[in-house]
Amino acid sequence: METAAITAWTFQAEIPIPQDIAPLMVAGEQPVAAYSTFRDSAVFTTKRLIVRDSQGITGKKVEIYSLPYSAINMWSSENAGTIDFNAELELWTRAGHIKIKLGRAVDIRRLDHLISHAVLGGFDQPAPGLR
Repeated sequence: METAAITAWTFQAEIPIPQDIAPLMVAGEQPVAAYSTFRDSAVFTTKRLIVRDSQGITGKKVEIYSLPYSAINMWSSENAGTIDFNAELELWTRAGHIKIKLGRAVDIRRLDHLISHAVLGGFDQPAPGLR
């Protein structure tokens, strides 16, 4: 039985880590990589994925999603093809199914490696190419 996506995001390009992410992190948590979204950003940290979604006309209202890596049960990645221009990353979590569309500027294999390292290996040991 296919579970409908509880949410869908689009990561457009990798960006520098936003400076204002620090107040959202707990002691010992470090940012690893960041991606631009339609109106805000997504940041992978050593503990979770934080997605900020600016809302409304002014963008002053912000909804923040926090997905601990421990909640991810399974994931899949699909590279872009000739007809299908977007790559996709799908996460199956305890909370449901999340679909992430990736713009051409996002390296799907780097992102897949980041998820693999976060879920399976943890960030206790630095992974090549992630920091």
